Amino acid sequence: EETDTRDDEMNSTIEQWIDELVAGVDDAQASEEFQEWLDVQSRFHDYSYRNTLLIKQQYPEATRVAGYRTWQEEFDRHVQEGESAIWIWAPIITKQCPECENSPSYHEDSDCEYDEKPPEEWSEGLVGFKPAPVFDVSQTEGEPLPDLDTQATGDAGDLVEQLTAAADELGVTVRIVPAEEWTHGEAKGICEHLSLVDMQPRVEVQDRENDADLARTLVHECAHALLHFDVDDDTERSKREVEAEAVAYVVGRYCGLDTSGSAFYLAAWESDDPEVVRERLGRISTTAEKIVETLEN
Repeated sequence: EETDTRDDEMNSTIEQWIDELVAGVDDAQASEEFQEWLDVQSRFHDYSYRNTLLIKQQYPEATRVAGYRTWQEEFDRHVQEGESAIWIWAPIITKQCPECENSPSYHEDSDCEYDEKPPEEWSEGLVGFKPAPVFDVSQTEGEPLPDLDTQATGDAGDLVEQLTAAADELGVTVRIVPAEEWTHGEAKGICEHLSLVDMQPRVEVQDRENDADLARTLVHECAHALLHFDVDDDTERSKREVEAEAVAYVVGRYCGLDTSGSAFYLAAWESDDPEVVRERLGRISTTAEKIVETLEN
């Protein structure tokens, strides 16, 4: 009975914290800092599913991708010497025959007999694709892009060590990687499907001076391991990020950290619908409670 009462209290507290988080997302979206970040994001091209897969295959850690000239002209950044391009398919838009839909040069060599309008009067359309090189922000240097402060703060004590031990009990392999050895670009942490050693979900986080934020990232990636281990659906990616960060927010607050920066993280992933946090409250609560219970044990 005592355990049930405690669980009810915990559920009630988590629900209250989630309400505060959703309100925080609203405030974050209205802030000048977020609007400036949004403006820069809107200048990045929205790649097709096929090109997104190509980028992911060649450069799994890619976050913001653009062409060589776009980096220079739009963002005042330059591709660093020796960087290898990420190759995608770029559309070829040119004058197009209304009948065979070829470009003028291909139309000339085809059997198409269309001659109602001369080529210079044809409308433009998609006639094919060509390979085009792009580069990730981590391959460039120059004027910094505006970033959102999502860091957690506070006295983490030995929370990082406790979380590492708890992750092991939860069936997640954790490795804290020194900053100089980090190979995952701008990501603070990653969750991979399997460890070759023990066949468990494997989490890697980049080491940093701020232990509170290191702990937040650890919880975020462990939440991915617990919630999304068997999920491989890119269309749900933003909702998965919202769930993982909401768990990090709740566990962080429970451990006495200031995780209000999570509101910016959620605003970036679900800028149109912070209510998705409430919709997934059950999954978020269950996962947060599981991590908290393991920490306490």
